[in-house]
Amino acid sequence: MKVSILDDYFDTLRTLDCFAKLAGHDVTIWNDHVQDVDALAERLRDTEILVLIRERTKIRSALLERLPNLRLISQRSVYPHIDVDACTRLGVIVSSSQHAGTPSYAAAELTWGLVLAAMRQIPQQMEALKAGKWQIGVGHSLRHKTLGIYGYGRIGAVVAGYGKAFGMKVLVWAREATRARALADGWVVAPTKQAFFEECDVISLHMRLVDATRHIVTAGDLARMKPSALIVNTSRAPLIEPGALVGALRAGRPGMAAVDVYEEEPVRDTGHPLLTMPNVVCTPHLGYVTQEEYEVQFADIFDQITAYGAGQPINVVNPQVLESASRRG
Repeated sequence: MKVSILDDYFDTLRTLDCFAKLAGHDVTIWNDHVQDVDALAERLRDTEILVLIRERTKIRSALLERLPNLRLISQRSVYPHIDVDACTRLGVIVSSSQHAGTPSYAAAELTWGLVLAAMRQIPQQMEALKAGKWQIGVGHSLRHKTLGIYGYGRIGAVVAGYGKAFGMKVLVWAREATRARALADGWVVAPTKQAFFEECDVISLHMRLVDATRHIVTAGDLARMKPSALIVNTSRAPLIEPGALVGALRAGRPGMAAVDVYEEEPVRDTGHPLLTMPNVVCTPHLGYVTQEEYEVQFADIFDQITAYGAGQPINVVNPQVLESASRRG
């Protein structure tokens, strides 16, 4: 089958052990990022199986309508970037493993790296040292401070454990059912959302982006944070109200941010407000980008292709397509 893989920036996938699972298929890998529908339609016109790397490219109806040979989209985790209804209507199977019980330890590790980098001003101190300056300020320790975990899912639970290992008090805020799970796991839950933002020294966001969580962190929430506090977002940029983070940082509450995700990616504009602020540490969506994490993720993705080829699709998020009379043969 003709397989196309989008957005493999560093041509990494062919170096993975699990890439052998695609042996026998006609595989084309694209290393740049393109969102233009005309360009994508031309690139993918003969594609039967499309492999996506997380949410890097949006797959909407306008594109899907122009891909008559497409049979399967194979990816991993959530899929807000895919028009699943259009896929179902057009007979395209969407397979996406939700990897229950297996958090992205790579994302959790990067989150903690950003916490340390921001609190100790590591990037700023490095740049100053390269410029011939010896120390440019005093950072902050983590021990005895309060770590806020907003969204107690798989990654949030791991980051909470990191906070405990560093001697921090851990405070959780999330939806009611999730708060109950955090309590059952032995963590302290904030009495209110307001108290959560007021008390925490570090807040890390760990929520999926769905309608209920879009813009869930408001300018008012950020204004309650301490001037010495740090907010970390390795989850999704639209969890925060548009413009609220930049405005809050300029107002001094919170005093710092560490960001791995952005409204539009990839970010090419060096004048992006977050990139120009001295109290912000920015990374280019590296949360899951490790060799080891890729082996785990793409083993699942390629197994979905194998299962489809055997006539037994797995992890199908639109199962109605399997019986659809409009399914392309």
